[in-house]
Amino acid sequence: MGIDATTPGDGDVTLVFSLGAARSLADPAAAFDDARRWSRHVGIVANEADRVAAFVRDHGVDNDYELTNWDKWGTLADVREESTAPRYVFVGTTRADERVATETGYEYLPVTEAAEKAGWELSEPGATGADGDERGGADRGGGRLARLRRAVRDAVSRLR
Repeated sequence: MGIDATTPGDGDVTLVFSLGAARSLADPAAAFDDARRWSRHVGIVANEADRVAAFVRDHGVDNDYELTNWDKWGTLADVREESTAPRYVFVGTTRADERVATETGYEYLPVTEAAEKAGWELSEPGATGADGDERGGADRGGGRLARLRRAVRDAVSRLR
């Protein structure tokens, strides 16, 4: 894990989005570009680094955080340890996101509130993606059942 120091902003915030929060944005690339004007570092974390990599690639988003197969907890702790920003904000979508933010020393901001404050548009509900913890519904917490459903869905989609 590391922070890409080649593109840091000069703001006083290290801003981290959950993958679900990033998927909730109507135009993630524009929102990230805007956030870079007032943030020192901007990026996305999730329990599945390959899903973040795919999102970054598909949406043209620059992620300041080098992800490995580390979960949100470990990644957020590493980012906080490596960043020199005085403020750390985690933008998420679930109570689990709020809990991980609080436990790792971040301010938590729901994506709806972050979008409202920053003037970012949100996508339509239900259009945010395939991860259980990344969209509404019974598996919002991203637990074992959500991971199992994702694994089965991914395996079926590869067969098509």
